[in-house]
Amino acid sequence: MREKKIFALGVIMVAVLLCIFAGCEQSEEPARTPRQEHPAYDGTIVAVGDSLTAGLRVDESEAWPAQLERKLLENGYHWRVVNAGITGETSSGVRSRINWVLKLKPDIVILETGANDGLRGIDPRILGKNLDETVRVLKKSNVTVVLAGMRMVTNLGREYTRSFAAIYPAAARKHGLILIPFLLAHVAGDPSLNQSDGIHPTPEGYRVVTDTIYPYVIRAVEKRKAGAG
Repeated sequence: MREKKIFALGVIMVAVLLCIFAGCEQSEEPARTPRQEHPAYDGTIVAVGDSLTAGLRVDESEAWPAQLERKLLENGYHWRVVNAGITGETSSGVRSRINWVLKLKPDIVILETGANDGLRGIDPRILGKNLDETVRVLKKSNVTVVLAGMRMVTNLGREYTRSFAAIYPAAARKHGLILIPFLLAHVAGDPSLNQSDGIHPTPEGYRVVTDTIYPYVIRAVEKRKAGAG
């Protein structure tokens, strides 16, 4: 079973690499989560990330930030969720625009980055430094950070894969962050939950991603209510 999962993830990453080199272009502007008018929000959550957050090739209303806002409202949490995902972005890109993100006045930032770093074989230490600086800027502004973990497949080399995966829990421990162990848990490797490229979720796949993210976001919301950053 483990070998089948590794093979499936390997196929996914090959598909992604083909997509990148075939000309999947980076968007100039982050996606925006459409929302219905609501009388009042208790706070703002900004989802920062790459195409997995932007919702490549699905309607914006079906990307996980929009689904998360609906789920929060349905459960009595009146929080706005802004989709600030940019397709093709690396952790260096996130670091360079984090001050722009702060202009959105977030109380909570869900930080999803690193997949494109891994696919390009960027040294995991660079990812770690970019996460450190990004989180430092956010925490300085009293933003609660929820960090979404990412994983690479072993065909990139066991040492690289191990080093890459270790960056996220290390950053969470260092900065006291809420950590989602793996954003694509229960979605990666499942053809029924992914688009034809094998990596970007379908609307149903994003529903599963939303369910994965949700309890960690509730922890962040409760942390804000308790007055902790």
